[in-house]
Amino acid sequence: MGSIRGTLRADRRTKALLKRLRPGDIAVIDHSDLDAMAARGLLEARPAAVVNAARSISGRYPNRGPSILIEGGIPLLDDVGEEFMVAALNREGSRADLCGGTICTEDGVRAKGKLLDRAEVERMMDEASGHVDAALDAFARNTLSYLSEEKALLLDPVDVPDLRTRIQGRHVMVVVRGEGYREDLAAIEGYLRDVRPVLIGVDGGADALLDVGLRPDLIIGDMDSVSDRALRCGAELVVHGYARDRRDAPGLARVQAMGLKATVFHAPGTSEDVAMLLAHEKGASLIVAVGTHYSLFDFLDKGRGGMASTFLVRLRVGSKLVDAKGIGRLWSQRSRPRTMEMLLLIAAGLFPLGVIAWHSPFLRMVANAFRLTFRSSAGAD
Repeated sequence: MGSIRGTLRADRRTKALLKRLRPGDIAVIDHSDLDAMAARGLLEARPAAVVNAARSISGRYPNRGPSILIEGGIPLLDDVGEEFMVAALNREGSRADLCGGTICTEDGVRAKGKLLDRAEVERMMDEASGHVDAALDAFARNTLSYLSEEKALLLDPVDVPDLRTRIQGRHVMVVVRGEGYREDLAAIEGYLRDVRPVLIGVDGGADALLDVGLRPDLIIGDMDSVSDRALRCGAELVVHGYARDRRDAPGLARVQAMGLKATVFHAPGTSEDVAMLLAHEKGASLIVAVGTHYSLFDFLDKGRGGMASTFLVRLRVGSKLVDAKGIGRLWSQRSRPRTMEMLLLIAAGLFPLGVIAWHSPFLRMVANAFRLTFRSSAGAD
């Protein structure tokens, strides 16, 4: 690989960096165990290269982010260290050169790292796969330790805020910008057209809806990864407030600074959990999940050490919750009748027309005239 020159864009929070990253920039991140969702965001931004101050694969578990970047043709310089991260933050917008395993700013600050290739990433992933047992054990222990603290999600009444959006008796679709959300949305196009469910975007899930031409009815979350465009789209805003300690709601300040109004919903767990809980408590007849998190790797990718709140909310919501993939399969079968079914429908429609024609004197007269004309023509021949 030759030398790469680009404008430095740096942020310790990868999703914050994505908002200002442009094609051809050099993205500088501080993201240990780079997850798949962040990597896809970087890939879509098409930077010239990604420079990670941390280790992109620490070995805790086989995270897929680095593979996604490498396969997408984005060079990844790994583990350049904290010193260069600080330098890049102070030099946002300046030019830098990446050559081999070295990154150098235009005023001479240098750092070395490991330029990852496909073979190296595969080796690191294989090594990390051997540590999954330890990660699973720690995850399970942490989940159990928090179950006792968050059991109110299952047992106690929930003080849900008043909403202007009507949910009672309706289908609700909760959209999270997680792995596979685009495929999920594409699979349920027929369902969305026929049912018109209430659309809830969880933080960046609101942007996911807007990207496919759908306007969310509700946006709920910490408001840290949703765009200004989505917040101003006219959706009702619900800020997820913490349930412990001072019951802070950090996302409220951003909404108010934009001159918008929002309701605060204080509840433990993730914003994804809280969105489902809100839909359930407001009387949704069905909750369809798009891009939500279920697997161990999903939770580890999100930096969560346990899933107590998610487990409890799923128990509380119960049979109302279905995955979009299942809805997509059912709706596609429902919307495409079999050939025999189509023929029977056509026959059923033609039968009453035939009966009417047979008993109609006028139509019988016309039919007899055609019959006599046909016989005359045949006799003449």
